[in-house]
Amino acid sequence: MPYPDLFQPLNLGFTQLKNRVVMGSMHTNLEETERGFEKVAAFYAERAAGGVGLIITGGFSPNDEGKLAPNRCVMREQSDVDDHRLITQAVHQYDAKICMQILHAGRYGFTPQQVAPSSIQAPISPYTPKELTNEQINQQVTDFAHSALMAQYAGYDGVEIMGSEGYLINQFIVSATNTRDDQWGGCIDNRIRFALAIVKATRAVVRQDFILIFRLSLIDLISDGSSADDVIVLAKALEACGVNIINTGIGWHESRVPTIATSVPRAAFRELSKNIKQYLTIPVVASNRINNPELANDLIASGDADLVSMARPFLADSQFVNKAMQDDAAAINTCIGCNQACLDQIFINKIATCIVNPRACHETEFIVSAAKQVKNLAVVGGGAAGMAFAVYASERGHQVTLFESENTLGGQLNLAVKIPSKQEFLETIRYFNHRLTQLKVKVYLNTTATAANLTRFDQVIIASGIEPRLPEIAGIDSDKVVSYADVLSNKVVIGQRVAIIGAGGIGFDTAIFLAQSREQQTDQQLQQQFVEQWGIDLSLANAGGLVAPKIESSPRQIFLLQRRLRKPGADLGKTTGWIHRQHLKSKGVKMLVGVNYERIDQQGLLINVRGKQRLLEVDHVVICSGQLAKNSLIEQLGDIPYHLIGGAKQAAGLDVQRAIKEAAILASQL
Repeated sequence: MPYPDLFQPLNLGFTQLKNRVVMGSMHTNLEETERGFEKVAAFYAERAAGGVGLIITGGFSPNDEGKLAPNRCVMREQSDVDDHRLITQAVHQYDAKICMQILHAGRYGFTPQQVAPSSIQAPISPYTPKELTNEQINQQVTDFAHSALMAQYAGYDGVEIMGSEGYLINQFIVSATNTRDDQWGGCIDNRIRFALAIVKATRAVVRQDFILIFRLSLIDLISDGSSADDVIVLAKALEACGVNIINTGIGWHESRVPTIATSVPRAAFRELSKNIKQYLTIPVVASNRINNPELANDLIASGDADLVSMARPFLADSQFVNKAMQDDAAAINTCIGCNQACLDQIFINKIATCIVNPRACHETEFIVSAAKQVKNLAVVGGGAAGMAFAVYASERGHQVTLFESENTLGGQLNLAVKIPSKQEFLETIRYFNHRLTQLKVKVYLNTTATAANLTRFDQVIIASGIEPRLPEIAGIDSDKVVSYADVLSNKVVIGQRVAIIGAGGIGFDTAIFLAQSREQQTDQQLQQQFVEQWGIDLSLANAGGLVAPKIESSPRQIFLLQRRLRKPGADLGKTTGWIHRQHLKSKGVKMLVGVNYERIDQQGLLINVRGKQRLLEVDHVVICSGQLAKNSLIEQLGDIPYHLIGGAKQAAGLDVQRAIKEAAILASQL
């Protein structure tokens, strides 16, 4: 069997998990929609059918004051039990187990009802929490236990108590947010009393064969967080109180250290699960930036963990486990850690999905079925949109031929992978290439499609992408001016002083590319650079796990320029934009807004910033100021039926998510 350690059963004594794969907790916003629990049931059932051993749901609050937002669900009453039975019954059809996460937001709640151990406002919430009284704390403990009992009635195999990521229990544990001087605050024994009281009360009301997981923060990544000794003391006490599994939590949501974005090396925090394991006899789960079966298996085989939690990878591919068990890992649609369609959607109260799998969280409405009439389809362009359409249409039974003018597939993705934080797009290219081969799609590289070789097709799908737009600036034809495409493909040697016109996604990517100190790095070097750059102390010698960052300086002086008078990169993802801004700031990149471009000449770039002229004496000016649709082929097609998708349809606002989604929708309609 491939990946034998990952797929061996785990005996908990009173029950057994069929493998070591955990689908970690993530909220989808489906629960709050019409017939939401039916949709959630379909979402989890598809992952259970895909081979996952244990599923942990998104967080449900034990009471109203614990909600993350006013519209979020609680688990408290019989009607809640009835809703949740839809989920458990759907999952249990497939020999998978499922645990409900109980999450109390504490001071992280976006509601004026929020409560906390101390009245200290969180930097990510607009409300100041009310300090809990002793009586109210005891009521919170009771509510947690009652919620777990309701979960048992609903058919769950267990619960996960959310004690990490800076939520209420975690707020009690650390002195940064717990300034109490009673039995719930002060020394570590008092600060962990709330967590242990919840575990004891829960274990007292549920069956002994009910799985009890505690998600423990192994590193807070905030000042005055838990020390290594604090974590060990709590972990051992949790085991003594009846916890069956310790799950790994990494970092608080308010921390200014990335923990799950693509820029985080794979399994960057594995050392933490390895360290805590030596103090426990119960299983420990590794988490964060684990997205392929080879790595997951290695974590188990090396003894760094007993189980591996992957959340977003099951958005990207519900059949992750089955494909790995069939020794076809190349067919796994890999999570690239972008957060663009999942977490970024959640934070603006939209339903989560996946940039590389638009069907995720839309299982009840996006049903893939065989085509009623098989068509002979031509796809022009082998970028994200073209590859995706060719795969989706072929999966429905259509005969598909793909034409690509370059010598490789991938289009703009081949530029994206040059960015230090976007190498994961290599996985997307690999996945689509593999599926095209499996589906026997005819692919013609180095071939420019013309009307003459398209007449034999029933319909033509034009996915020919975009081309950079040149702004109207005096001297734009100077030899100092280069496009981002030429920069990222290393067609030009860039000087030591560079101005980048355009501070959108491409501008930021280009700045990150030019600011990198070393182009080729080993995995070990990337890991070391990551922890140094962000000031991470994995030993927790410093409480909270933070030390002074060590930044490698940029080899160039870079100016990132923006016409609009607003924060640079304002349209970047909510969960990743701050990472890019902080990274470039640490590299010394100068970001200017409200810039008007007057002239480019041999001296450099003359700009006007809020009425003041300034000459940037630069060697090169890189243009990242937008794109134009590349679709002139339609003028040659005459009566040949065609469709436009991706950048060929609309260049403005183009991203991979839109390109793949448009491809999927069109393929489902033909």
